[in-house]
Amino acid sequence: MDLFLGLVTGILFGFFLQKGEVLRFEKQVGFMLLKDMTIIKFMLTAVLVGMVGIYALNGFGVISLSIKSANVGALIIGGLLFGIGWAIAGFCPGTSVGALAEGRVHVIWAIAGMVVGAAIFAEAYPLLQRTVLTWGAYGKVTLPQVLGISPWLVIVVFIIVGLSAFRIFEKKGL
Repeated sequence: MDLFLGLVTGILFGFFLQKGEVLRFEKQVGFMLLKDMTIIKFMLTAVLVGMVGIYALNGFGVISLSIKSANVGALIIGGLLFGIGWAIAGFCPGTSVGALAEGRVHVIWAIAGMVVGAAIFAEAYPLLQRTVLTWGAYGKVTLPQVLGISPWLVIVVFIIVGLSAFRIFEKKGL
């Protein structure tokens, strides 16, 4: 059942990626040039809805949270690699698979790059465990835990900031 729900969720996410036009190369480039915030608006919506949904489901006991370790070194290096790959390929992992589903065959190179990168990461993992994964390792913590406040307070603040960003983007025609 979990696999089926994952499949349905993935198909729905892909549908919304396509309908939101974030699979279009010009939207990707527009974001990289900070001239089109369609991708940010889409992802910010997904994050805000996801935050509320995950914490609500956790609160009702439907799911339990699986907190991953916070690791500054890995986040910085991973974020840089992700951003460089996105800038070079013109697609992030989710949008590349969606673009392939739309028939954009050139995105195969981006997907191949991600597969090769994942293989390199898997091979380098033992070395990374002794180096990068020890830089700024804080363990399994969340922002609400660090701040000593309710997760819902953090969620409300994120929603206010997110809605403010939407308003600014819309006023500026982004």
